[in-house]
Amino acid sequence: MRELLKAAAGQRLTEPEYRAEFRELFWKIGEHGFWKLEARQTFQEPGDASWEAFARGDWSGALELIEAQRSDLEAEGQRLRELGLRSCRVRVVELPPTPYLQWELHLLNLIGQSADEVRVVAPQLAGPPESLPEAVTLGVAPTYEILYDTAGVLEGAVRFDDVALTTTCRELIADLFDAGEDITSFFAREVAPLPPPTVT
Repeated sequence: MRELLKAAAGQRLTEPEYRAEFRELFWKIGEHGFWKLEARQTFQEPGDASWEAFARGDWSGALELIEAQRSDLEAEGQRLRELGLRSCRVRVVELPPTPYLQWELHLLNLIGQSADEVRVVAPQLAGPPESLPEAVTLGVAPTYEILYDTAGVLEGAVRFDDVALTTTCRELIADLFDAGEDITSFFAREVAPLPPPTVT
């Protein structure tokens, strides 16, 4: 998929531009839904209270702040169901998970219970994480390749408006989704038993 995006013409967006467009378009996705592929194993999320607690070593505080999002996520899930919209995520996970990924999988487990459909795939199935884009499709179009700096902080995105490209990207993500494992069973087996991560 990365090669497809490299070969296509897109428009570079700043981080605020991407967030604003995403908020505007998300609830207009229609029958084609929202599909997200996330492959990088470590990110930084300044501004997210739970991530910031995790980053300073407050694991119990980070988990409490994830749980505090439950009601909002449940409301989002209810709205998705009422509108008949699908919101699907594929997360590539190398084992053992990085400290960041251990934190994110707690959040994704809650998201999977409350709002989106979340599946986990191994690199053996999806390919090496570094070879995959961080990609989102919204409805019939557009596709976004989400961009991060070397530390893993969101920088913005490249928007691709080509409908055929979005169809191909959506189908590739959906194929991985169909081959993946539901977050609930994966989390119970691989993440819940882990001790708190060591943050360096």
